[in-house]
Amino acid sequence: MEKILSGVLALVTLVFSSCSCNQNKEDDLLKEENPAPEVPKGRDDETGTGETDGYKLVWADYFNGTELNTEDWNIEVNGNGGGNNELQFYRAANVTVENGCLVLTAKKQDYNNKAFTSGRLNTKNKRFFTHGKIESSIMMPKTANGLWPAFWLLGNDIDANPWPNCGEIDIVEMGHSTGIKNGTQETYFNGACHWGFYKDGGYPNYARSSNAPYSIQDGEFHLFTLIWDETAVAMYLDMDKYPDVEPYYKMNIDSTDGEWATGKYFHHDFFIVYDLAVGGNFPGIWNADGITALADGDRSMYINYVKVYQK
Repeated sequence: MEKILSGVLALVTLVFSSCSCNQNKEDDLLKEENPAPEVPKGRDDETGTGETDGYKLVWADYFNGTELNTEDWNIEVNGNGGGNNELQFYRAANVTVENGCLVLTAKKQDYNNKAFTSGRLNTKNKRFFTHGKIESSIMMPKTANGLWPAFWLLGNDIDANPWPNCGEIDIVEMGHSTGIKNGTQETYFNGACHWGFYKDGGYPNYARSSNAPYSIQDGEFHLFTLIWDETAVAMYLDMDKYPDVEPYYKMNIDSTDGEWATGKYFHHDFFIVYDLAVGGNFPGIWNADGITALADGDRSMYINYVKVYQK
């Protein structure tokens, strides 16, 4: 009887050992087919546009450590769709600091009744500013089709003055449905502002889209700069390389005539937001099957640094 049991146990051990070896081989093959993306190194040159035209640096984060500085940043955790019918659940695990970069990673991952996870964070009630030159060096992911990376600002009084009354300044967004339709996802981008309050089913906003003269999803870092003063908000692409570049977006904010006047909504403290959304109203994709950007694995948005200058 003992010999029979011994033989059975040996056979079971052999079967499980064989299964384990086969599973390990399958795992190794999967890793070879879908290797983890290498985290790029942040640029050694972190000068940006520098202290020009009377602007002095008042705050910066170069993300050169190994952890996010939670004295400056809040990681958002939710699956509420951002008011835009987005498809992701924002998790803390998708926000990391690696190799001199802040990294937001979008994944095809079932989590809390969502088909995707990603990352979003902000400086609300921790780092907020009225006017200045605000810029960030960003390596954009390939957005086609369905990713929606953004670098933007929200009014720090949002709890007392719910959106859009608090004001919103979108410094850069990519992944719009027009770029998808025209096959210009790597060059099509925009800036925008939202403000005021709902009246007769609408509220005031102004967005302007552009096609960059080169890809800004080329695996390189690009600088996005907002110059925001008493008279206007203006946004620039790669101003560190091209100091005389014209703004891709500009809106005057000096009018106080009327209840929706821009001058009433853009002269108070705003905080910084980064996010990498998946699907929703901006890309015009509301079904997980329409998201092709993550078909071959994860995609990440890399932020080399963010800087705030004031006069």
